[in-house]
Amino acid sequence: MKILKITTALIVLSLTSCQAQNNKTTSKNPKIYAEISVKEGGKWEGRKYIGGTFKNVQSLKLAPEHTDHSFDIRYEGPGWESNKIGYRLYLDWRNAIDIFGKKTEAIVLPQVGLDGFDSYHEMSDWGSDILKAGKGIGIGSIDRYLNKERLHFYAVDSTIAKVQNKSNESIVKINYYGWKTADDKIDFTSELSIKPDQIYTKHTFQASKEIKGICTGIVKQKNTEFLKKESANKKWAYIATYGKQSLVPDNLGMAIFYEIRTVESLVDAEFDHLLVFKPSTKSNSFYLLGAWEQEIGGLKSKEEFIKYLDEKLVVLNKKNKL
Repeated sequence: MKILKITTALIVLSLTSCQAQNNKTTSKNPKIYAEISVKEGGKWEGRKYIGGTFKNVQSLKLAPEHTDHSFDIRYEGPGWESNKIGYRLYLDWRNAIDIFGKKTEAIVLPQVGLDGFDSYHEMSDWGSDILKAGKGIGIGSIDRYLNKERLHFYAVDSTIAKVQNKSNESIVKINYYGWKTADDKIDFTSELSIKPDQIYTKHTFQASKEIKGICTGIVKQKNTEFLKKESANKKWAYIATYGKQSLVPDNLGMAIFYEIRTVESLVDAEFDHLLVFKPSTKSNSFYLLGAWEQEIGGLKSKEEFIKYLDEKLVVLNKKNKL
């Protein structure tokens, strides 16, 4: 009996120590955070989830009933943020990335969308949703572009999203199994990571089969200027937009850094500025970012925005990473 009590005590002590270590790792750097929050205790009525309360989970297999505006996932998908900016991914057929502009350096995602589906579209003390993706790709998300048409994620056998918070980066990983477009059916992996004090997200993706048309891009908005630049050694480049394109409206810059050798073409599409990648089954990475003028220490002019982009382009050409 004494041995059992001692063993039980050691197990409890070990579990407590592990939990403390996990909490220490998560809270060690409050400058980054990723989450996915789903409703429990309600029920599906057609394509809508009625009732229930939100609970954060580390992993989620998308319900077969889920589509846009189903109300089962808080702010419609996983979110990730640094102390500078926040992002979210619509985890449905749209697959677009949206931007949360932050007026604080505190972590805000745990409070976003708790008090209503549309609450984060209204400006608050922390900030708000500042990008209207509309029919576009948002910023730096993935689609497929074929025959002058952007093909979405309408047909996917199953989708699994996971989040992870480390001391030096927060990560969202999405596995799409059986994504069907045109006559092709593939598995596809998308990993989005953010670091402290940064406004950019690294987006790493991989397809199980070589198919034409995998693309990313920046949604077109009114009152913007399109910018692009290649490095002298032709290794890295960027495309960007700048202007009063936020929902406020005020100045917002958006950009994508990409390796030139991985891209087949730049396309001026109806709703987006697109980068179409060469067919490959290799892992590929690019960087997406939003730069909002109301962010603390934010870039408040086109000149400041371009200076920032040019400096990062120099870093990429030297180190091949940010």
